[in-house]
Amino acid sequence: MVENTGQGGGIWFQLFHPKTAPFASHKTLFVFLWVATLASVLVWQRTTISGFLVLGGVPVRTPPKLRPVVFCLTEFGGVGDGVTLNTEAFERGVGAISKLGDKGGGQLNVPPGRWLTAPFNLTSHMTLFLARDAVILAVQDEKYWPLMPALPSYGYGREHPGPRYSSLIHGQNLVDVVITGHNGTINGQGQTWWTKYRQKLLNHTRGPLVQILWSSNIVISNITLRDSPFWTLHPYDCKNVTVKKVTILAPVSHAPNTDGIDPDSCEDMLIEDCYISVGDDAIAIKSGWDQYGITYGRPSKNIVIRNLVVRSNVSAGISIGSEMSGGVSNVLVENILVWESRRAMRIKTAPGRGGYVRQITYKNLMLKNVRVGIVIKTDYNEHPGAGYDPRALPILRDISFMNIRGQGVRVPVRIQGSEQIPVRNVTFQDMKVGITYKKKHIFQCAFVQGQAIGTIFPSPCDSFDRYNEQGQLVKHAASQNVTDIDYEI
Repeated sequence: MVENTGQGGGIWFQLFHPKTAPFASHKTLFVFLWVATLASVLVWQRTTISGFLVLGGVPVRTPPKLRPVVFCLTEFGGVGDGVTLNTEAFERGVGAISKLGDKGGGQLNVPPGRWLTAPFNLTSHMTLFLARDAVILAVQDEKYWPLMPALPSYGYGREHPGPRYSSLIHGQNLVDVVITGHNGTINGQGQTWWTKYRQKLLNHTRGPLVQILWSSNIVISNITLRDSPFWTLHPYDCKNVTVKKVTILAPVSHAPNTDGIDPDSCEDMLIEDCYISVGDDAIAIKSGWDQYGITYGRPSKNIVIRNLVVRSNVSAGISIGSEMSGGVSNVLVENILVWESRRAMRIKTAPGRGGYVRQITYKNLMLKNVRVGIVIKTDYNEHPGAGYDPRALPILRDISFMNIRGQGVRVPVRIQGSEQIPVRNVTFQDMKVGITYKKKHIFQCAFVQGQAIGTIFPSPCDSFDRYNEQGQLVKHAASQNVTDIDYEI
């Protein structure tokens, strides 16, 4: 169970908290965080070893022994020249580890080199360890990528009816799996896939880079994932998942659907200390699509996302939905810097989804040059087919935003509920966002009910009850059903 601490984040909490902040102004604080965070990310990408910075000198590159038995990929015929296909070497290595479950499993070390491979499966009680300068390269020809059935909560290949391509690194019905290293790289070489997708030359849905299904006790840390053909990291119906100190990269444009991390019907998950810059949502929490997700009925819940730097020119830094038909609840998002992005935080759904989004808390958010800061959208009408029930209406309620700061934000808030899908019990507390578009109606609302506590800038719409910092009611909401959405801004 992920512990949801009240003052998680250490130095982040101190920097944001008004009583302990060492900076005289929020602008000074913002500049400091911006410079310090990017600088630390750049240093960390090159010098992190098992979670510790190496301050000078040459890092020790001997892989730690995380299992009682350790193998090297070269023992199974691997050749790291970027040309030789190493699928069989990976399969033999995984096969050897699969026989060691009752002895604590095994570790497969991938040494420096460029290791070309087709998709392969993991096994339980396994550590896949990528040395520094080790690169696992995905073969680009789709004939090497096996087809798999559609996921039961989607009923559809997401892009095409029928089966879908496998992920490059795949696992299902596993327990105790670790993917880690000295910041080695898994490279999906997605450029060919993106081009074929745009040219409509693919007959099946593209595969993720790493996908783990129906599994528990998963740790992914200290690696770089880049240029996935489709979603990058997709844990599906998993429990007890940790993603820590992972860098995820794809071009911020012309790399369609390259989401960073998509927790999908997952429970008890921690994502922390990551840098994500991709061509779609940096993170998108999901739980199934329309009637298939409703029938499958597995929510995403108990998820903590903290201490991240994210960028998304196309979509959002952190999203919930739009596939959320199994429900999403008890999510904490804190200590997040979103920069040069189209949107920062977004919840998206539509009639036909069913399910719910509730008990969601966002705190300590920093926005830098973001077009729209906070979005709740209830008409995201993508459906798997005509069989969905438009009367299956999602429930959106109990959503809190606390300590929001930003510069260069065009529209700080756009909450678009509807008569069918109202948004209930939304709280804003302590929000000061510098805006670039000095027009009225930049805090936009429709069919929303909630409360605004303390200082809120820009001023909230009239759908919110206003309270002072002592919690005393200052002004009742004028109307909760007024529509004040302007997509021209």
